[in-house]
Amino acid sequence: MPEVTFEVDTDSAPDEQPGPNPFNRWHPDIPAAVEAEPGETMRLEALDWTGGQIGDNDDPNEVRDVDLTQVHYLAGPVHVEGAEPGDLLKVEFHDMGPLNDRSEFGFTGTFSQQNGGGFLTDHFPKAAKSVWDIDGYTVSSRHVPDVRYEGKIHPGLAGCAPSHELLERWNEREGDLVERYEADPESIPNHPTGEAEPPVANLPTPEGAQMGEMDPEAAEAAAEEAARTVPPREHGGNHDIKDLSIGSTVYFPVYVEGAKFGIGDFHASQGDGEITFCGAIEMAGYADVEVDVVKDGMDRYGVDHPIFEPGHRGPTFEDYVTFCGYSVTEEGEQRYIDSHTAYRRACLQAIDYLKEFGYTGQQALHILGTVPAEGRQSGVVDIPNACSTLAVPKGVFEFDVSPGHLENRTDRGELLVTDDPLGE
Repeated sequence: MPEVTFEVDTDSAPDEQPGPNPFNRWHPDIPAAVEAEPGETMRLEALDWTGGQIGDNDDPNEVRDVDLTQVHYLAGPVHVEGAEPGDLLKVEFHDMGPLNDRSEFGFTGTFSQQNGGGFLTDHFPKAAKSVWDIDGYTVSSRHVPDVRYEGKIHPGLAGCAPSHELLERWNEREGDLVERYEADPESIPNHPTGEAEPPVANLPTPEGAQMGEMDPEAAEAAAEEAARTVPPREHGGNHDIKDLSIGSTVYFPVYVEGAKFGIGDFHASQGDGEITFCGAIEMAGYADVEVDVVKDGMDRYGVDHPIFEPGHRGPTFEDYVTFCGYSVTEEGEQRYIDSHTAYRRACLQAIDYLKEFGYTGQQALHILGTVPAEGRQSGVVDIPNACSTLAVPKGVFEFDVSPGHLENRTDRGELLVTDDPLGE
């Protein structure tokens, strides 16, 4: 086992860690907590993305009440010797896993429309929760019966620090989006409407900011402009790509000296899209990573966003039930080559299908968010309809879920769903 260079205590709060504190904002001035030489392999540990706000219990209100200003909590930053702006940071994921000696569970949440929302929040506006047991790489849940499988473990979030110039561009363009939405909500396509509309972007806020080992006075000022970790951007970030699993190699653009690499938001498994918002099986975890530097890699390879080579570790599934969706809304409105709408329709078709086998809509949603479902943009040229597909592996179920096997229908209980979405 490589040396643990960033260790966490799952029983302690994020700002009371025995070692370096994790960080939950992107800013070039956050000091490195770990030093590494090219070719060095190290173990980096991270808390779950909420920093321990959700426990192994049957209380769905924990999901409803999560403070989203705090997330995510990342290991690092890692200073890689010799990395300079314009280089690529090569990161190989040799191993990953849960912190079994400290935390043997994961969780999935549907976030309420009042707090974060999600891909299908207009269909599932209430917060819900499922807890998963993690046995090595195999997962199962008392709240989603008859589903057991080997997960495709991965970090939801990894990347390098932005430069001051890149950070300014992020804040300008995301601020412009918020201003456009406030002036005319209907001008933002694909955004859910209703009484409690989720935000279109999460702009910088010092509330809940944890700036690693930064001097407190400097941290307070930097938090006013530091970028939230919520979305993916040019440097990497919250991509939630399930295929960045064991054996993968990722090349991250370097924007500051030393790269200042961070990683966290570990998932025991996830389906393409992480469609419940907290859609993976979230957990505290570790990654054994090897770092190297590709000099002048951004120019040499024409890369200004991350690229990756997937690993070859399973699970491997051969049989799927695949659902199609098109650019027509649930209300029958025709959209023009709209893959977002098409994927929504494919997911809704899959949810309706699984309900026929006795799952509730919320259970079906959590299945699609957690099993290694394959999402595809299958067609984007045939006007006016894009075609998106969602392939659900049959092998994750402990019964035959093929068409024509409705004899396997049974009452499969329910998730933990809050009866008070507003927390009043």
